[in-house]
Amino acid sequence: MIRNFIVNHSMRLAMYNEFTKLKLLFVADTRFASIIVMLRRFKVVKQQLQALIISDQWSCYREDDTTRAKLVKDKLLDDTWWGDVNYILTFTEPMYSMLRLCDTDQPCLHLVYEMWDSMIRDVKKIIYAHEMKSEGQESSFWNVVHIILEERWSKSSNLFTLFGSFFKSKVMKLLFFQNDIILL
Repeated sequence: MIRNFIVNHSMRLAMYNEFTKLKLLFVADTRFASIIVMLRRFKVVKQQLQALIISDQWSCYREDDTTRAKLVKDKLLDDTWWGDVNYILTFTEPMYSMLRLCDTDQPCLHLVYEMWDSMIRDVKKIIYAHEMKSEGQESSFWNVVHIILEERWSKSSNLFTLFGSFFKSKVMKLLFFQNDIILL
């Protein structure tokens, strides 16, 4: 909403561009972690966004949608909202890092299972620390996040990835010779 409000109007975009040279990113919804990428950019340009909305230019500009302008201004000046942005970025960092590590031309299937387990542990640790709960206590938020992650994992797990996990050791190699599989 904030990004679209600024970018979809030439005058607001021109005002924004006076405060920073960094663009407000637009990442297609089909890309992994598109919202996270945008929130990371918001955090980088936080001071410039706040300077924009408290500037005389912003106040003097008369536009057709004052209700949305006020909502955008209130959000960008709200410390609680920025705290939520920081928390989202913190607990999604292990997921984002794993995606970035796997987004390569190098073979990494043999690493995915270990990275997945580490990522799950890290996300849980961050959520429990934020909620100030010990390991044995119940966290409804963690339960929801865990279900989503497990459903996502189940969707992507198949026989091929299972097969790949069995051959993760560099010592074992598959050789295909005249349609025969030879294990070294």
